[in-house]
Amino acid sequence: MHRLIRSGLIAALLLAAGAAQAAETTTVFAAASLKNALDDAGKAFTAQSGIAVRSSYAASSALARQIEAGAPADLFASADLEWMDYLAKKNLIRPDTRVDLLNNRLVVVAPKDAKETTIAFTPEGFAKALGTDGRLATGEVNSVPIGKYAKTAFEKLGLWVRIQPRLAQADNVRAALALVSRGEAPLGVVYESDAKSDPSVKVVGVFPADSHPPVVYPFAVTADAKGDGAKRFLDFLRSAAAKPFFEAQGFSVIDGGKN
Repeated sequence: MHRLIRSGLIAALLLAAGAAQAAETTTVFAAASLKNALDDAGKAFTAQSGIAVRSSYAASSALARQIEAGAPADLFASADLEWMDYLAKKNLIRPDTRVDLLNNRLVVVAPKDAKETTIAFTPEGFAKALGTDGRLATGEVNSVPIGKYAKTAFEKLGLWVRIQPRLAQADNVRAALALVSRGEAPLGVVYESDAKSDPSVKVVGVFPADSHPPVVYPFAVTADAKGDGAKRFLDFLRSAAAKPFFEAQGFSVIDGGKN
């Protein structure tokens, strides 16, 4: 009898521990370009708080639609304002937690062993670097933030008509980066942070700042977030302790974040 009682107590304790552990996990849906920085920041936060961070990375457009469809995200981090606005209009984020946390830059990358070291933002410059049948990799231009930024920039620079037929449009910025990294595309348009994350590519051009809207990353706790883990993680990301993780990956931190 005592053995049965003891076994029952042990089972109850294990179940309770499992439930507590499950309650101490926060799920983050974040733009693919944030992966390296958020993985590092998440580890530091977990070590400090005991709250595990589980992250899912993809294009902001895909993640926003998943949240709209009921995916269990606690924190959303977008690579542009539009997809955060999209969720805000549907009351799927907590507006009091929304903060513009990071900036990034738009760059042109090439494989590290490419002959080009710099590219002129002219039709001739891109034609030379792309060659006869080379493609320029970036995100899908109608929904993926990096693709939308790239399209706007090329239009502003008067290059869109020439560039558009040569595009290889990927599902997210890391997929576009991989095409260049593997040598499958001679050029790509990605964020500066992505270029910094991959030693197999090099930056050959930086888009003029006035050729596209500022690259801003808004963060917000979702309306259906469970517990306070997401808010605590967001507070950590806004703190001085997290700043080095972002800056090491090429992001610029907006001091304190802007609500």
